[in-house]
Amino acid sequence: MEIGKVPENILKRAVFKQLHHRRPEVLLHPGVGEDCSAVAVREDEALVFSTDPITGTDKGIGTLAVHITANDLASSGAEPIGILTSIILPEYTEEPDLRRIMMEIEEACNELSIEVMGGHTEVSDVVKRPIITVTGVGKVKKDKLISTGGLRPGDELVMTKWAGIEGTSIIAAEKEDILKKTLPKELIDEAVSYKKLLSVVPEARIAAECGATAMHDVTEGGIFGALWEIGAASGVGIIADLRKIPIKQETIEICEVFDINPYMLISSGSMLIGCPQGNLLVEKLMQNGINAVVIGRATEGNDRIVVNGDETRYLGPAGSDELYKIYR
Repeated sequence: MEIGKVPENILKRAVFKQLHHRRPEVLLHPGVGEDCSAVAVREDEALVFSTDPITGTDKGIGTLAVHITANDLASSGAEPIGILTSIILPEYTEEPDLRRIMMEIEEACNELSIEVMGGHTEVSDVVKRPIITVTGVGKVKKDKLISTGGLRPGDELVMTKWAGIEGTSIIAAEKEDILKKTLPKELIDEAVSYKKLLSVVPEARIAAECGATAMHDVTEGGIFGALWEIGAASGVGIIADLRKIPIKQETIEICEVFDINPYMLISSGSMLIGCPQGNLLVEKLMQNGINAVVIGRATEGNDRIVVNGDETRYLGPAGSDELYKIYR
């Protein structure tokens, strides 16, 4: 298998088909595109859980780890409460490196008003770069729980921020020496600064208040992968307009250096939202300083397509994220 997410067909065969036992308290079960699980704890309230690893970079890894997990929780309509962290470090790691990671984690948690509730830390000779796995805990009213699979035919699809922003920031930080041979320093610095855009907690809150039927943060596989996953999770078709998908010039130029498709590049910080009245949601988001645009809609059937003028691209399950090309 290629580096990155396990392919969807293998995920279904090797993972989901092995899971049979169910408990009545569990409200949201594993599935394609579903990043959270929910457990009823009171008549009107549920706890929401999500877990995610960070493996693609070690620069700013603590910040990424917190935001990505908080984004998953927010995508379900939940308020993030806290996290548990598992940190595995290569054997050459020095104490200041661990201190830096923990400072990044605490700073991001403070920004989101969540707590580090516990975790585990070890050094291992089986890893080449630090790996952080974060398990997040949030809470939500049961009638406000939103899943990736809630999209309905006719719902409009709103995308926030820009395609590939997380990957752009990572590449700019990891490969500055290569990029500065052909690109101006100001462009690279601007791309690195995209790490400040990684949270989707604010837009998730607004979208939930505006009647969102489905939310999915755009992570591995980029916006093309997210479009497939929200459609597959909901059992609907998708039609999106490539020309409406927002993208930064810095992303385009950096991706050209590594022959990367920016629409298939990891993009935490961007959210895909299904809702009946997309333009109303866009207006609310823009009023709160969040870039947003309607890029498509859900349809009957199973075809998930992106149109670009007279051209049509049929989407499929996300493969290895384009980010991994920079390590080859």
